[in-house]
This record gives sequence, structure tokens and C-alpha cells, in this order.
Amino acid sequence: MNFKRNLLLTASSLLIGMNSYAQLSDKLKDGIRFYTDTKDSSHFIRFNMTSQVWARYTQNDPGTNVQGTTQSKTTDMSIRRIRFVAQGQLTDRIYFFTQFGQNNLNYLSARKAGSFFHDVTADYAFIKKYLSIGMGLNGWNGPSRFSNTSVSSILVLDPPNYQEVTNDTYDQFVRRLGVYAKGKISKLDYRVSVGKPFVIQTASGLDALTTTVNVNPKNTNTTFSTFSTLPPQLVYQGYFMWQFLDQESNAGPSNAGTYLGKKTIFNIGAGFYYQDRAMAHYSDIAKKDTAYQAIQHFAIDLFYDVPVNKERGTAFSLYASYSNYNYGTNFLKVTGPDNPASAANAQAGVLKNSINTNSYGNAFPYLGTGTIYYVQTGYKFKDGLLGDQGTLQPYANCQLANYNRLSQTMYVYDIGINWLIKGQGAKFTFDYQNRPYFVDDGKGNVKQQSRLGQFVVQFQLAF
Repeated sequence: MNFKRNLLLTASSLLIGMNSYAQLSDKLKDGIRFYTDTKDSSHFIRFNMTSQVWARYTQNDPGTNVQGTTQSKTTDMSIRRIRFVAQGQLTDRIYFFTQFGQNNLNYLSARKAGSFFHDVTADYAFIKKYLSIGMGLNGWNGPSRFSNTSVSSILVLDPPNYQEVTNDTYDQFVRRLGVYAKGKISKLDYRVSVGKPFVIQTASGLDALTTTVNVNPKNTNTTFSTFSTLPPQLVYQGYFMWQFLDQESNAGPSNAGTYLGKKTIFNIGAGFYYQDRAMAHYSDIAKKDTAYQAIQHFAIDLFYDVPVNKERGTAFSLYASYSNYNYGTNFLKVTGPDNPASAANAQAGVLKNSINTNSYGNAFPYLGTGTIYYVQTGYKFKDGLLGDQGTLQPYANCQLANYNRLSQTMYVYDIGINWLIKGQGAKFTFDYQNRPYFVDDGKGNVKQQSRLGQFVVQFQLAF
């Protein structure tokens, strides 16, 4: 009951001012735009903003603590994302894109935590439409559609973040300094990039090289790779979409989650990610001789986002993907987005390792070496379903993974509904997530022990 009361109070407070926003001019739906030439609308500078605020109740993983105090559940609020974007077409051939903001500001965050630049890029169209080449801090990524997501147009509560394959390890929130090329050839939309990763030593919360000695006599030594401390090799990545129907813009690096029936999209995509000597493990435990491995990823996906009845405004969206990830031997990352807790208590009889010590708050086996299947879908009801308060869009998504280090299949799913008050410009999202809790027993078995839930109310404001 406390959870329900807290969410109702939070949702009520977030509603203040909604009626006034609903009356804002539709001119804001594409941001604030200034034309550099009053006689030519193709040259402009545009400003956009997106904020996503969460009110949340989390059933924490067993053994969770916050600053040394055991917490079986947490009710909190956070700023999941805040973004400010400036971009523009300065000439027929020169385009720039910058993005500034912050993520995951919650009650555990450092006071006055600094925001940072996500993107700082400029590109030049050598062959208009067909080939533009750019440089800077950029997110022109592979291997999947949502390796870089347009956060203002997400269909579900959160995009499939496992597709951000090295988030905050070798990159700065999926961006790195490098060179990229993009363009369209007939119905083929392509992006390729070469980037210089950040050194791993400036990342936080990473495991050192680790080898667990297994007490199972049939499998005495099990080796687990982690990120290499060598100076990083270049990253090569790309993503290619065949756009059968309407064409999507490739001016910026992020991909839309849904167009709410404003476009008729059917794409099939494929991509890759490659970084040599990026992972490491001990090839000889006693001597601590180190073996290095490449990160090698491949993915294919399908995006279908179409109007059902244009007059009524109904729409359907479907995204499905298959990913084959290789981070080296038995790599597994256990983490939780915007985690509401800070640590895990030691548990009697449970081997202390990275799986168990990182399983706290809302964490689960997030990504690793293995194969991943993902699907998300949603249906937008007719415009004006709720009168001048907008319409509704129920959705569901599921991530299913067969990671080499786990003894069984991992799956996590969300069900929810978007209350679209002013399209994506002003919306509430009500989401329930069900996730697994895995434990390594020290005998070569990493198995699911239980399942837990998380409830989120999100308010998004964007223009």
C-alpha cells in the first residue's frame, strides 16, 4: 500500500502543469528552429530538449545494501535522462550535431554531478545524399538499430540497452572520438565508423583480471575474460538498413523508437562491431600469463512501424533482433540501469565473485558472450481516445539470452502503457519489469534463484 500511495502522490505532482503544456503550439514538435537564410529553409540551426523523470519502486536483489544498510526494497525518484541538442544544416554540405546532458541522477548520485557532452560532430557531404564524412565525439555505431537510440521517441520504457555493447567501458556513454561515413544508396541506408576507444583505466566499476578455481572435479579451472588494460586498439563498426518503404532521416546518429503512425517504415538491418585485443584473461593461473581476445559482434534486426488507420490515428510497431556477441571467454556483465542500491552483502555459503557481488538493487545478467534475442511491440489507439488528454499505447518487450557463463537461459520482460498526452512531447509511461536473480555457487553452476519486479512511472517532456 505504501508503494501505491507513493506512486500516486508522485504521479499527481508530475501532472501539475500538464494542461498548460498541452496548449503549446505544435510548432514546438520539431524543436526551436532558426533559419540562417530567410529565403532558404534548408539552412537552419535547431534546438531540442528531452527530459525523463522516474518515480520507482524496486524489489531489490537478495543481499542488497545502501551505504551498509540492508534494503529489500527501494522507493525513489530519478532523472533518468536529460538532453539538450543543438544541430544544424549550415550550408548545402556542412552539418553539425552536438548533444549535452546527464543520465541516472538519483538519491545515490554525487552532489552537483557534472553533465557532459554526448556528441560533438561535424560532417561534410562529399556526394550529396550518397556520402558524408564526419569527425568528432560520435555515436555512429553498430551492430544494431538501437546501438544509438533517439531517446525522445522510445516505444518502451527503456530501449534494449544491451545493444550499447561497450557502454561506459571503452566509450563515453556509447560515444568515442573517431571518423564516420554515412549515406543512402537507393533504399540502402549505411553507416560505418572507425574510433579510438578511451583507455579502460578511466572507466569505473570494472573487474580486474579474474580466474575462479572451480571445485567441480570435472571442470577444475574456469576462466572468465574481462576488459583489457592495454592501450586500446581501434574500433571498427557499421550498420546497414534496407528501407523498403518510407525513408528515415540519417542526419543525426540516433534511430527512432517509433513514429506513432506518422511514417510507414519497414527495414531489415545488419551490423558489426570489432575491436582487437580488447578482452583479457589468465592463460596460466599460477604465472598469471595473460591471453588477449577481440570483441566481435554481429546482429540482424527488423523494424516495422506503420499506421493502421490514418484517419483514426491508430498505429502498430514491432522490432525484433538476433545478436551474436563475443567478448571473449565466458564474459558476463551484471548490472542494473539507474541502480537504486550501492552494494551487495556477503552471503553465507556463496562464492564471492563478480556475479554475486554485482547482483544488487535491480541488477541482472545484462550482457555477455553468447546469443541474444529481443522483441518489442506496441499498439497506439486512436487519437483523442481520452479527449483533449490524448491517447494510450500499450506495449511489451522481452530480452532472452543464452550466455556462455550461465547454466540456463536468462530472460527479462517489461509490460506497460504510454499515456500520450501530446504525442512524444508530453507523455507518462507506466511500466512493470520482471527480471531474474542469478547466483554462482562456486561449483560451475550459475543458476536463477528467483525473480523480482520493478514498477516505474515516467514523465517525459520533449520538444
